[in-house]
This record gives sequence, structure tokens and C-alpha cells, in this order.
Amino acid sequence: MAAPMDLAPAPPVERVSDVEARVERIRRTAGFLLAPAVFVALLAAPLGLAAPAHRLAAILAAVVVLWVCESLPLAITAILGPVLAVVLQVAPARQVFASFADPVVFVFIGGFMLAEAMFVHRLDRRIAFAALASRFVGSSAGRALVVYGAVTTFISAWISNVATTAMMYPIGLAMAAHVVGSGDRDDVPATGGGPAPSRSPAAARFAIGMMLITSFGASVGGLATPVGTPPNLIGMGLIERVGGRKVTFLEWTALGLPAALILFGVVAAMFVWTCGRGLQLSTGGRAVVAAELKRLGPLSRGERNVLIAFGVTVFLWVAPGLFAIVGQGDSPFARGMQASVPESVAAMLGATLLFLLPVHWTRRQFTLTWDQAAGIEWGIVLLYGGGLALGDLAFTTGLAKAIGEGLTSWTPAPTTFALTVLFTGVAIILSETTSNTASANMIVPVAIAVSKASGIDPLPPALAATLGASMGFMMPISTPPNAIVYGSGHVPLTAMMRYGVVLDVAGFVVIVALVTWLVPVVFR
Repeated sequence: MAAPMDLAPAPPVERVSDVEARVERIRRTAGFLLAPAVFVALLAAPLGLAAPAHRLAAILAAVVVLWVCESLPLAITAILGPVLAVVLQVAPARQVFASFADPVVFVFIGGFMLAEAMFVHRLDRRIAFAALASRFVGSSAGRALVVYGAVTTFISAWISNVATTAMMYPIGLAMAAHVVGSGDRDDVPATGGGPAPSRSPAAARFAIGMMLITSFGASVGGLATPVGTPPNLIGMGLIERVGGRKVTFLEWTALGLPAALILFGVVAAMFVWTCGRGLQLSTGGRAVVAAELKRLGPLSRGERNVLIAFGVTVFLWVAPGLFAIVGQGDSPFARGMQASVPESVAAMLGATLLFLLPVHWTRRQFTLTWDQAAGIEWGIVLLYGGGLALGDLAFTTGLAKAIGEGLTSWTPAPTTFALTVLFTGVAIILSETTSNTASANMIVPVAIAVSKASGIDPLPPALAATLGASMGFMMPISTPPNAIVYGSGHVPLTAMMRYGVVLDVAGFVVIVALVTWLVPVVFR
């Protein structure tokens, strides 16, 4: 039997082939050349717009090129756009940079701190190993795939997709190292903390399934809640600021959770059918899980504190919706609570609890330190603020209206359903070639502008575009989770593309169907 191995979280490793690396270098170099060229060309072109809108069009075009080519870090590009808007006198600095203090920014910050505390105290790992050690899993490789993927999906609903993948990745490698099929040996050890050499085509397929269900489950799980992935909050913020409709935590979850559950069902069925049949976990695999769970010991004070802070935050997030469900949404208490504790304040209250709940009082040691909190994804915060600033400017300068009217003239008889289909498809295609967060920043304002110009409620197309921006399963460059699992060496590019296109198509159908059927019911 293989000895239990150390499954400490590994840092994300994004590895691509030499050919893909060359393509990436060309793409990024092209951005440095194309962005200035597009900027100058649009600035000189007779667009027939007012001066501020004309200058903003040139800025937006350059920003989109830099986002698609990823020539600069996405957050730096998001800052560059508003800076150029001030320099070119599109709007004053106070107006432009006000978006960086939007309340949703504090939902990001609070949610990221809660996720960091969960990671620091290894609560996420306890959830994973407790599920994999359950009697339901037993020695079945197929059931192990389902449970492992379900845990990945659940955790990703609350913390970053990248962090979830980085945490689950070594667990998936260990499980892949301890699977046996017909005629395989049960005592082949894993080496170096990684997988043993493939012992059969069936075992190799299982390794592919474990790796891809890690990245696909993390991406799918992010749809479930507003804090599951940055595109959700970006879309919600844009819908509120430029679409004029606030989307609550519970409203989003009522749409995102069914999408996540259905798509996880597709993922689980796909990999169990193609990768998990006729295989069993070896005694070594079960021993690894049991040993890791034992190493975690009883629930620690830090883990209990994280659960308290997390529970308080989630309750405050969903309480207004719960009051509405029981018919008390218009009561003075419910209205007062919604006014006093919006989602942003709830997130920051939960984050503050992490600095107040002690782990060791005599040493004045609390659940989270500032050094730990400072490690959150500040780049996403800047990316959100920059995208929202450019979205606001597009509407205040009249550029969005002009874009919407121009695109509408090319769209025969637009309807809500037609625009929902259009922007879901565009968002999914765009997410295959650039960051999901950048995709949301680019496509959601356009969906709102076109809808308004067509006299259509912008909420369904904008929600569909937001959900579509979180797809992108076909290529290692589509999402960081894809790149991480591709770096394992277990996943051929053709396999990722083959499974990814199935999930992209399934995502398109599910998003269009749910937005069409649920939005009129949930968002009243």
C-alpha cells in the first residue's frame, strides 16, 4: 500500500505547451501595437459624436484591445482607461474615480477576506476530506469523482475559482495515483507526491476526469452565488449602475444556483460515464484520505470562528429575501434592515468579525491578521472599479446610446429572447479568448446599451451575458483553473477541447433557458 502523502496546498502552476506559449507572446505583443493604433485611428475618425463621447470611444477601443490581448495586467488596463478619460477631459477626476468606491467593491473585499480565513484555517480542506471519506464514496472511483467534483463546486461558490482549484488540485492528483482497474496492481506507489505512472488506459482516463472536474467544477460552482466569481459582482454592479435595477444576493442565487446545479450534473454525468466506469480506488487511495482527515484533528477554534463569521454574513445577505418570501418584505423592520445592512455592509461586518473573534486571547491572536488579509485579490477590486467607471462614462457621455442604436439597426426585430441568445453566445465565445472578468466588463454594458436602444428590458440580456462570461472551458488559456490542471500533464489539449465544447454548449442552453424562464418569476 502506498504511504500517505503530504497534500499541502500547492501554489497554482499554469503550464502550457511551447506552441501555446509562442502564441501567447505574439498575442500580448500585438496588443502593444494594436491598442495605440486603434486609439489614434478612432480619435481621428469622423464618428459624428460629441467630443467627450468621441474621445471615450477611442479609449474604450484601446482598453478592449489590451484586455483581449492581455498585454498589461488586467487591473492596470482597468486603471489606465479612467486615467486617460481624465487626461482627455472626458469627465472630471472626482466623477471618474467615484466608481472605485462603489458599494460592490466592499462586497469583493469582505468576501475575499472570508475566503482567505477559510483557506488559512484549512476549513475548505476539512470539507473536502470529510466528503471523500464518507461511506457513500467507499471504493468506487465513479462516486469519488462525483463527490470530489461536488465539493469543488460547493467551495467555489464561496471562494475564488483559482483558490479552489489550487486547493483541490493536489487532492485530485493523489486520488488519480490510487485508482485501479481490471488487472491493475493495488500496491503501486505514487512518487514525489504526484501521480504514479498510468497503469492502464482506464486509469489514464480517470486522471483526465479528476483534473478536468477540478477546473470545470470550480468554474461552474462560481455561478451559484454573487461572491462565487468576480464576473457575477461585476455584472450585478453594472446592471445596478447603468441598467437601473438592483439585483439582490437572493435573487442572483435563485438564478445562479440552478445553473450551477444543472451544469454540475452535466459535468458529473460526462466524467463518470467516460472516466469512472469499471474502476475502484485502491486501499492506498482510501488510506490517503483517512490519514489527511486525521491530520486535521478536531475542529479548531479558528475554524469555528470562520464558520461564525461566514454564517453571520450569509444570513445578513439573504435576510431581506427571506423576509420577502414570508410576506414581511415591506415591514418596517425588514425595510430598516435592508437600508442599514446592505450586502456591502454585511460583507464588511463579517470580515471585521475575523479580526475580533480570538483564536488565543492571552496572546491576542485573532482569526485573521492584516498580513493575511492583505493577500486578497486586490487586482480584481481595481478591475471592477475601472470597468464600472468606463461603463458609467459610456452612458453619461451618450456613447452607450450611440453604440446601442448602431447595433440595433443591424439587428432585425430584436426581442428579449433574441438578445438573450445573442449576448449569451458572445459572452461565451469571448470568455474562451480572454479573462472572464474582462469579458464581463466588456459585454455587459453593450448588452444593456443595445437593450435600451431597442426598448427592451436590459435585465435578461445583461444577466445572461454575466453568466456567459463565466464559461470558457475549451482551452488552457480560457481560465486559470484550466491552465492549472493542464499543467498536471494528465490532460491532453484535445481532451480539454472535446469536453470543454460540450460544456460550453450545455452552458449556452442552460443559461438561455433559465434566464428566459426564471427572470420573469424571480426578478419582479
